[in-house]
Amino acid sequence: MWRGNSGLFCYNQDMQKVATKIFICASILFGVLGIFNIFVHPDEETLVFKLFLSSVFVILPSFALSIAGKYLSNKS
Repeated sequence: MWRGNSGLFCYNQDMQKVATKIFICASILFGVLGIFNIFVHPDEETLVFKLFLSSVFVILPSFALSIAGKYLSNKS
């Protein structure tokens, strides 16, 4: 770790890996809580709408995880 001109610490690769792993955990949690909210919440929505929202909560975290995985494998 090194200090820049302003005296602030700059990121190194270990800190970037930690930040990426936190991002991965947050993406998984987003997907799980989203699907949990859709199917547990007693709303009067149709099954098709619930399935559509479920696909959103599956696709977004999987996209984020694929980007984070590529980032971690390139920075190793």
